[in-house]
Amino acid sequence: MQIGELSRLSGASVRSLRYYEQQGLLGSERRSNGYRDFPDNAVATVQTIRSLLDLGLPTALVKDVLPCTVGERSESACPQLLERIAELRDDVRTKADRLATISDSLSEYLRTNG
Repeated sequence: MQIGELSRLSGASVRSLRYYEQQGLLGSERRSNGYRDFPDNAVATVQTIRSLLDLGLPTALVKDVLPCTVGERSESACPQLLERIAELRDDVRTKADRLATISDSLSEYLRTNG
């Protein structure tokens, strides 16, 4: 399928699809006329990429995680990726706790000085 159709079916912009391809997250073949030709499973791949990016994963990690999510599982690689994802989750929790503390401090300041 061409990039316009993939954009329509996946909900991702053409610009995003080009970026995913540039980052090595999405592959295509070039036709003789220069048009990109994406495989049939590209829609599911793009939806997975978008979900992982929405979770806050950086593209470098998405590139590593993607094979574990689209049926190309490497039993030796995926557990290591799970550890990296757990570390990222823990980092997000730490940041969230820090932001909650700041929010509480600001609320207290407003309560006592407002």
